Amino acid sequence: MYSHINPAKQPTAPPGLPPPLASSRLLGQVRERLRYMHYSLQTEKSYVHWIKFFSRWHGRSGTMRHPREMGQIEVEAFLTMLATERHVSCSTHRQVLIVSLYRCKEVLGQDLPWLQQIGRPHTTKRIPTVLTREQAQAVLALVASEAGLQIRLLYGTGMRRNEALSLRVKDRASAGTPSSCAKARVPKTGW
Repeated sequence: MYSHINPAKQPTAPPGLPPPLASSRLLGQVRERLRYMHYSLQTEKSYVHWIKFFSRWHGRSGTMRHPREMGQIEVEAFLTMLATERHVSCSTHRQVLIVSLYRCKEVLGQDLPWLQQIGRPHTTKRIPTVLTREQAQAVLALVASEAGLQIRLLYGTGMRRNEALSLRVKDRASAGTPSSCAKARVPKTGW
């Protein structure tokens, strides 16, 4: 089936280890290793984005350095910038930390004894805002027209926003009879 491939020229690895990386460029090596590990395409795009961002952020002064030459100080500075200047969420902060770990450990083959010292963000617990019955009625009274009807449906029935938006009035009868509602056919949109 693969007669055009010369097995003598193919890079081989000892059993249990991943094959050697064929690409000479860092992002090519990252993509190669992620595909070997069967990561999704979206994960690959995300990892490549954060590695590019990391390299470009450190090269903003005009001197680009290879990520192999960067270590704890650069990773800490990048994570601090994301937390303080960009105000990224805890999950994004953790993802960038995981990308840095993956880049160093799996692709560059570096040991990271300093990784345990890097601080990790903590999620803040959010307390839900609860309105009294009178406050809720006052808010609902302020909203008029079709939006008011949809908001009342959401509040009164517990529907979700997309459920309320997909409803349509069907076979509207006279003013004294309640109308029947049916779900509208909404085209599916891809994310």
